Amino acid sequence: MRSSEHHSRKNRTIAVDDGRTPERAFLVGIDYRSRNAKKPSKKLTSGAQAARDSVTVEPRISNAPEFSAEESLAELRTLATSAGADVAGEFLQHRDRPDPATLIGRGKLEEIAGAAASVSADLLIFDHDLSASQQRNIERAVSTRVVDRTQLILDIFARHARTREGQLQVELAQLEYLLPRLGGRGIEMSQLGGGIGTRGPGETQLETDRRKIYRRIRHVKQQIESVRRIRAQQRQRRESVPVATVALVGYTNAGKSTLFNALTNAGVLESSKMFATLDPTLRSVTLPSRRTILLSDTVGFIRNLPHTLVSAFRATLEEVQRAALILHVSDASSPLSAEQDEQVGRVLKELETQNKPRLRVLNKVDLLPADRRDALRDDAHTVHVSAAKGVGLTTLLDHIDSAISEDPINRVRLRIPQKEGRTLAMLQARARIYAREYKDGLVDMEVEAPESVMRKVRAFVVENQAKI
Repeated sequence: MRSSEHHSRKNRTIAVDDGRTPERAFLVGIDYRSRNAKKPSKKLTSGAQAARDSVTVEPRISNAPEFSAEESLAELRTLATSAGADVAGEFLQHRDRPDPATLIGRGKLEEIAGAAASVSADLLIFDHDLSASQQRNIERAVSTRVVDRTQLILDIFARHARTREGQLQVELAQLEYLLPRLGGRGIEMSQLGGGIGTRGPGETQLETDRRKIYRRIRHVKQQIESVRRIRAQQRQRRESVPVATVALVGYTNAGKSTLFNALTNAGVLESSKMFATLDPTLRSVTLPSRRTILLSDTVGFIRNLPHTLVSAFRATLEEVQRAALILHVSDASSPLSAEQDEQVGRVLKELETQNKPRLRVLNKVDLLPADRRDALRDDAHTVHVSAAKGVGLTTLLDHIDSAISEDPINRVRLRIPQKEGRTLAMLQARARIYAREYKDGLVDMEVEAPESVMRKVRAFVVENQAKI
């Protein structure tokens, strides 16, 4: 077993930023193969070698694309890095079915314990959800702190939440995850103090009293409900004006925030780390028709996104539910884009938004080989862009403009006195002007403008053209 030097170098930077020494994590992946599958060799490996040396057969429950066990373990590696861990080693086991007591079996657990100890691992991270009893049994066997996939994701959310609203939503998800796991907590309880899997409410040692957790959950839910009421009031004020909301959704690290910044100049954090954006941001964007929309940047989705997070972030994700159009951003350069899109579709279905108008935005086309880039073709439902390079953004805005029905466009002829300087300036800013002629102190104009602008200049209409 050798340590992964690449990950160590990468995470030393994270440790400096975070103010603490990175924890050394040993990753454990499980592949549940079919009984008839050929049995590949089981190997203890470190770093990316596990992905190269293991052959997996992922059981398929439908025709939908699924992550292979190797791909899932690679994603866990990225998640661990985002949590500030130094990945010291990995293990990928192939089994017919999970072991009820320890998930992977006592024999393999002893093997993993030895391998983790040999690289001085501080914790084991399982690419699987563990029951409370499984987590306790594994911790007793390996004498090392154990974190499952959901707990790792919750930890990353706690690490990145900045606003009070985001922190409340993460805390609620953590408390609801913690509640059924209170009994007999040992190693993890003795090592509270800000490590991976213990950020957030764990540091307050609320787990020592179930009643305290219930009271805290009720309190946090009340605060989140207050946030929802405030959001609803803000939304009602917005909806009183004909401004459509367009929501960006997509797999984590698909480039949503980069695209959001490219369209709005908002300066939202752009990062290659997973879940860099948790707190929702709304900014206005002017379309080619001069209509204004509100663009919403939302939290990224991920495979098997914990249900507690979807529930806790429902106040935030209401922007997706109320959006007039959903922009589904995909990483065109990722070999897993089909699998990632399927996972996004599942979360949208859980939010009951799967039937909303949707425009697919294939981002990062600048990372594709030249021959693949040249073969790309946009259509009514798909646009290819590079948010980082500013490629395809004009076409994207045109597609959004065509898909939005709020504040419809009219083409009219106007005759406005030249002294109406404010009205003329408004038209210059918010309408497309096709013709303009000055005569006898009047300005004859042919313009195309949204209905909201037309209402302000209706007194100057000379001839109405067909609505477009």
